[in-house]
This record gives sequence, C-alpha cells and structure tokens, in this order.
Amino acid sequence: VAAGLVPSLNRPGGNVTGVATLNAEVGPKRLELLHQVIPAVNIFALLINPTNPVISEPLARDAQAAARKLDIRLHVLRAGNDAEIEAVFTAMQDLKVGGLVIGSDQFFNSRSQRLASLAIQLSLPTVYQYREFTAAGGLISYGTNFTESYRQAGFYVGRILKGEKPADLPVVQATKFELLVNIKTAKSLGLTVPPSILVAADEVIE
Repeated sequence: VAAGLVPSLNRPGGNVTGVATLNAEVGPKRLELLHQVIPAVNIFALLINPTNPVISEPLARDAQAAARKLDIRLHVLRAGNDAEIEAVFTAMQDLKVGGLVIGSDQFFNSRSQRLASLAIQLSLPTVYQYREFTAAGGLISYGTNFTESYRQAGFYVGRILKGEKPADLPVVQATKFELLVNIKTAKSLGLTVPPSILVAADEVIE
C-alpha cells in the first residue's frame, strides 16, 4: 500500500495482488528477540538499505520506537552496496555495538552468507529474516515461512488462470513465521540462549 501498488489489502483493484510477507513489519520483533539473548547489551545497530526507502525508513522508525521501550540505544546504519557493508561493520566496532539487526531487503538477502561471515568475524550477535543466514553461521533468524507464501502465491495463480480477477483477490498477509537459532554460534559467542526462545524455535542448528 505504501509503495502504491494497491490502494488497500482487502480491495487491491487493478491487476496486482499476491502475498505480503510482512518481514519488514516484524523488524522490531527481531530486535526484541536479540535483546532477550543478550539482555546486558544496551547498544544495538539496525542495518538498512538507503536505496529502498519505502521499506527501510518505516522499519527504522518502528525499530527506534521498540528500542525506546526496551531502554536501549539503537544506531541506524545504512549500506546499499558491498563497499558500504564492509564500512558499516568497521564502524560498528567504533560505536561499540553489541548486537545487530539486519533489515529486510533483497540486496541483503543475496548476501546472507557474507553478512553472517562478517558478524562471526566481529563476534557480533546478529539477527536476520532468513534461515540461510542462520545456516551460514548467523545467530538467529526470524521471518516468514516462504514455503507457505509460495504455496499461497501458486494457489492465487491457479485461481487467476481459471478466470478470477486479481482485483477481486485480497492481498494475503503472512501468518506463519519461523524462528531459527544457531546454538553452535551462540556457544562460540559465549551466550546462553534463554529456554523460552529454544522452546519457541522451529529449528535449532547444532
């Protein structure tokens, strides 16, 4: 809706409908999860892509509001290319950042392994949205179950091919999210993951 693709989720109109993953919207939840794992840390950073302001700027505002509620300091850092990613991770050392939340963005998605590697090199507890990030050594990932989203998208394609109009099909909002925790990374960082998070996790990587 903010990007102007549809006037509303319930009545998309025109020729566009689909599945809203809500990964940007749960950014504050990622900050909360990371804070639960490292409660003694009070300086965090949020990494966003400045070339995608429709997603990154609302995420930054929501994350700052969440940080105030948690009584922690949150630096909003920006990177839109590989060189800027490297510079941001260097800057975080000077800022004494103790935890990092990576914002939802296709650019970051394609660099999950590199982001995880940089976080490991700095011994920096980090949370992102994709399981690929956690599988590559990131500490936590929390986001939409994309298998379910793709299934719903395929279902909509079938309905449209049978004659229904996209304008009449409400944009579906994701309802299933998955939480992954890399215990091996937690141990290497000297962290004890709270039992509440381990119990809630869909997958624990050992």
